[in-house]
Amino acid sequence: MLLTITCTGEKASALSFLLYKNPYRPQKFELGYGNAYVFYPELSEKKTTAALLLDIDPINLARGKEGSSNSVCAPSALFDYVNDRPYVSSSFMSVAISGVFRTAMTGRADEYQELSDSPLNLEALITMLPCRSDTAMLNRVFEPLGYKVKINCFNSDDNFPDWGESKYVNLTISGNVRLRDLLKHIYILIPVFDKQKHYWIGNDEVDKLLRNAGDWLANHPEKAYITSRYLKRLNPLVNKAFEQLVSADTQKEENAEEDKTPQEIKEKKLTLNAQRLGSVVAALKNCQARSVIDIGCGEGNLLRFLIREKQFESIAGSDVSFLALERAAEKIKLSEMEYLKEKVILFQSSLTYKDARFKGYDAVCVIEVIEHLDLSRLNAFERVLFEFTKPRFVILTTPNREYNVKYENIKEANLRHSDHRFEWTREEFRNWAEKISARYGYTVKYSEIGEKDEVLGASTQMGVFTLCV
Repeated sequence: MLLTITCTGEKASALSFLLYKNPYRPQKFELGYGNAYVFYPELSEKKTTAALLLDIDPINLARGKEGSSNSVCAPSALFDYVNDRPYVSSSFMSVAISGVFRTAMTGRADEYQELSDSPLNLEALITMLPCRSDTAMLNRVFEPLGYKVKINCFNSDDNFPDWGESKYVNLTISGNVRLRDLLKHIYILIPVFDKQKHYWIGNDEVDKLLRNAGDWLANHPEKAYITSRYLKRLNPLVNKAFEQLVSADTQKEENAEEDKTPQEIKEKKLTLNAQRLGSVVAALKNCQARSVIDIGCGEGNLLRFLIREKQFESIAGSDVSFLALERAAEKIKLSEMEYLKEKVILFQSSLTYKDARFKGYDAVCVIEVIEHLDLSRLNAFERVLFEFTKPRFVILTTPNREYNVKYENIKEANLRHSDHRFEWTREEFRNWAEKISARYGYTVKYSEIGEKDEVLGASTQMGVFTLCV
């Protein structure tokens, strides 16, 4: 299998110095399962390409493997010698990247340090990447990292078109990124798309994941997918990784607040949150809803309000983060209160995928969640909520972008949180809400939450959607 990295622009030939590999001499690296070769198909000041070719020996690959022909535990197994491992970009390629480009991944470049610390015009081609799920996941994983994605698909066999499309693709990603970041992204994400890891998955893999992806994974919209696939869906390890990601992200936010936000703004934000939740509960009461589901419930702030009200006979909370659900259960003391076990359920799910468990509730609440979605996933969210789930009432809140100028710690055109993908003005929110209402048969009423400015409006905007009957 082959990985190429191309740098274009001024000083493109410096790629060789950043990679610590001589462009005038092909190099060979012996690995336990074969050999890796580094060479430069193209070298100039304007465009330079480095190639990593991995040549796996299938015989060495099978030796010592339990059940193989070289094992005393089982008779000869042809499967050990007939597989896709020597021909695809797999965890073997990921390990080769770490071994061959170890210094480049650290970002150390001595006299070229300034160039190493700067974004470069880079393009990487990963050949024969296993992609057994929807290829759209390649876009959803790489695009939030700042890459343009190009996918080249193939037939399984041109002589047998009925066999359908191959499970392997050639993936090209390009962007203005630092070399160290590109290498780390590829190093972590190749095993995400290849289910067959050739190494043991244990606690050290959690450390490796956080060490190489900790600066971007916490805010990635597909962090659940990446973490779960990287750790082979081993729940104890996945939960451990999520716990450390959330802890690090929370600490980062707290430090940022202490450095940038005055105490009075902190108190105002807490008051705003209480006002927001109180407004949602009041709207639910006004709708006379008796069963409520909070989609994207997080750590259960709204649920704590709902369980106090006798009107709500059935309450549910769902979130993509299992760790958040565990914390929600602790906050509402779900395991300690027997009556809550019959009244409240929590489950893991994503609001961009159909889930039959969303159905059957009088009202659905989506509180400060929609702005965390990529705009490309907004249509999926709309269909899941208004077409598939189709509750009698939907209560949705989101920030009012116009109000951001009132916060001293938010620069012009910036968003309130690093994980927000967008924020709407009042007009943009109403245009979206009117379009959704007309398409799916709802009416909508608007209200504003928080201290109101005559020109800018309030900090939070809320829409209450009612199904037409």
